[in-house]
Amino acid sequence: MSAPSTTPRAAATNSVWPRLEPLLPQVSKPIQYVGGELGAVVKDWDAATVRWALMYPDAYEVGLPNQGVQILYEVLNELPDTLAERTYAVWPDLETLMRTHGVPQFTVDAHRPVRDFDVFGISFSTELGYTNMLTAIDLAGIPLLAADRTDADPVIVAGGHAAFNPEPIADFIDAAVLGDGEEAVLEITAIVREWKAEGSPGGRDELLLRLARTESVYVPRFYDVDYLPDGRIQRVVPNRADVPFRVHKRTTMDLDAWPYPKKPLVPLAETVHERYAVEIFRGCTRGCRFCQAGMITRPVRERSITTVGQMVREGLEFSGFSEVGLLSLSSADHSEIGDMCSGLAQQYEGTNVSLSLPSTRVDAFNIDLAQELSRNGRRTGLTFAPEGGSERIRKVINKMVSKEDLIRTVVTAYSNGWRQVKLYFMCGLPTETDADVLEIADMAHEVIRAGRAATGSKDIRCTVSIGGFVPKPHTPFQWAPMERPEVIDHRLKILKQAINSDRSLGRAIGYRYHDGEPSLIEGLLSRGDRRVGSVIRRVWENGGRFDGWSEHFSYQRWVDAAAETLPAFGVDLDWYTTRQRDELEVLPWDHLDSGLDKDWLWQDWQDSLSEFEQDDCRWTPCFDCGVCPSMDTEIQIGPTGKKLLPLTPIKT
Repeated sequence: MSAPSTTPRAAATNSVWPRLEPLLPQVSKPIQYVGGELGAVVKDWDAATVRWALMYPDAYEVGLPNQGVQILYEVLNELPDTLAERTYAVWPDLETLMRTHGVPQFTVDAHRPVRDFDVFGISFSTELGYTNMLTAIDLAGIPLLAADRTDADPVIVAGGHAAFNPEPIADFIDAAVLGDGEEAVLEITAIVREWKAEGSPGGRDELLLRLARTESVYVPRFYDVDYLPDGRIQRVVPNRADVPFRVHKRTTMDLDAWPYPKKPLVPLAETVHERYAVEIFRGCTRGCRFCQAGMITRPVRERSITTVGQMVREGLEFSGFSEVGLLSLSSADHSEIGDMCSGLAQQYEGTNVSLSLPSTRVDAFNIDLAQELSRNGRRTGLTFAPEGGSERIRKVINKMVSKEDLIRTVVTAYSNGWRQVKLYFMCGLPTETDADVLEIADMAHEVIRAGRAATGSKDIRCTVSIGGFVPKPHTPFQWAPMERPEVIDHRLKILKQAINSDRSLGRAIGYRYHDGEPSLIEGLLSRGDRRVGSVIRRVWENGGRFDGWSEHFSYQRWVDAAAETLPAFGVDLDWYTTRQRDELEVLPWDHLDSGLDKDWLWQDWQDSLSEFEQDDCRWTPCFDCGVCPSMDTEIQIGPTGKKLLPLTPIKT
């Protein structure tokens, strides 16, 4: 490690605003860099002992609504001696000007340099944000490699779903937190506070060691990776005696005790979501085999109907939003969703407040829910996710829904005033054939026919949206091979032709898709190991930015970078993506414990190949996935038997 710097980070830091402001008229959407939103917090720098910079590594319009960052921002700023500010990825036009004029990566709250903070926390919901992370680190004046950082640099901590396999970015981060962040950031803050109070003994290395000893913060530098001659991992082991062999995920129980965000951020510029979002439960036990979020967030923990009602009332009063999003992985599965929606609809009847659910399970949507969601006359979009086109492929992925279920559900929506629904599917699923994909067209045609018959109107539309399958760590499909992009693109082409084969029906069907190339790169990053870090860095050095945006993503740049860097390790792009893993292979994330038993995951992978469907353990006996006993947690569900309070309608 480099010799520690003597630069005192505790001194009052200066705002970069005087240097930034003259640059803003030269860039697109300058308002996104200004800050000062309703809900934003600016605290006295000198009065704080521990200072966090929180980042969602995407543009402001995507990053500001992110629920995870907003919750941590509020939780940290409630501590009297702790300060948290936000930073987002800057667009290339501003990046160029910042480099020219020497303006470092800054926070939008007080425009302070990110390098002056104690902890730089970055939340990843997708691996395609890795290049934006490198831009932010470099713009901040922080060494790209963790090994080159000094005591003057912040500790860089990764979180979010992608942190469940942080190995591809292990060279660039100092630590990673698996799982829920509410209690984790408080524990990290306490450790930093105590270390600083003692005079920062042992420097950066000692602080990281204290974090690692919690057994719930992963510090890559304390682990060595050995490889077999064929490129597979032989083992991942600690390189010192006082760190754990496995790092465990954090699970926040009793969500009623964490009713955040209480004061949601209200954006100044247009963002992808402008609503008050309340997470009504966390976790999912439906067991969709492709779904990393459902697997790693187990067990299910519901918020009570009364807490949800209180959060909605206070959140709307504070923010002035006119839409309430009831969020979770499968919101209609909440044990009291009917009473929750009817109570909220009654409370806000006659106002401009509308209710929305994210992607809704086909078999959980019913006429009562439809009526409550449209009671005040405003109907937000409805998205249903059958995921697979054929009954067979839905058995493979454990998406237990029939074509009849789907038709019945969309007819319910059309009959209750909706004129457009969105159907989400995936392409490239394990064992998938052309025939499985073509059944999506049949399903879409039947949806239009049934909608027209039920309403007597031809003013019926549906949008078919196709995403590429990416096998994710900690899922039964973590061993699965990916399809090559040309196979995906062929299936997307013949599907479009099949949809348009009947012109009278095809005119009513929108078609959106993501081609196979970005999915393959996401697959490289999701199941990669430390050797993939060289690819990420090369892509970034060659101009890779905003890889989650189709207009900025360059497949060829990633292919070239992989071809330039991976052969030195005896592996290539196909080795990470289209290769099937065997049962005994050591996977890059095996030392990171999501609570799921690896033997259970393997058996579920075998069950998928035999098209065996697994039940939802919320309503059936436990099938030993491992989460509850290993994490010392349990499923927390209602019904509570209570009603939404207060019930007094809120009039305009």
